[in-house]
Amino acid sequence: MNWFSLLNYNLKRVLEVDPAAKSKIEVLLLYPHINALIHYRIGHFFYQHRFYFIARFFGQMGRFWTNIEIHPGAVIGKGLIIDHGTGCVIGETAIIGDDCLLYHGVTIGGNGKEKGKRHPTLKNHVMVGCNASVLGNITIGHNVQIGANSVVVKDIADDQVAYGLSASIKEVKKREHDQAPIIQNVND
Repeated sequence: MNWFSLLNYNLKRVLEVDPAAKSKIEVLLLYPHINALIHYRIGHFFYQHRFYFIARFFGQMGRFWTNIEIHPGAVIGKGLIIDHGTGCVIGETAIIGDDCLLYHGVTIGGNGKEKGKRHPTLKNHVMVGCNASVLGNITIGHNVQIGANSVVVKDIADDQVAYGLSASIKEVKKREHDQAPIIQNVND
């Protein structure tokens, strides 16, 4: 699919999904995620051709104008909607399938300093609720819904609903010289 076909598909998809959208021109000019995706697509082109600085420049321009940060190295399918988009982050090695829906404040990010694939893969028709975090090299199956404020760090099979925050409490050791805590991996 070429860029204009992708753009047209995204505009049609917004009109189908968002009852507040009235026309393609309104969506094109006033919906921040469309602007962010345009910057992403240009940056991704340069990223694929190893012009990393230029690629990141377009990513940062998109972030400046929309407050949506999409790394140009991410792979994004057609029809992504980032509803109200503010504060969304999509990491470098993330893969997002077709017709996914992210709400504001969503993080599709890493969970450490690993090398290689370190961000999630979202398959087709995934919905991620506002302020949810999907972290690490995990796979989220087709037709999954992730509830608002959830933290997902494990794979989810197709056709599932994930919700909630399950935090573990662990004592931290203090450094002797400055008494600052040392945070250890929760999985230890």
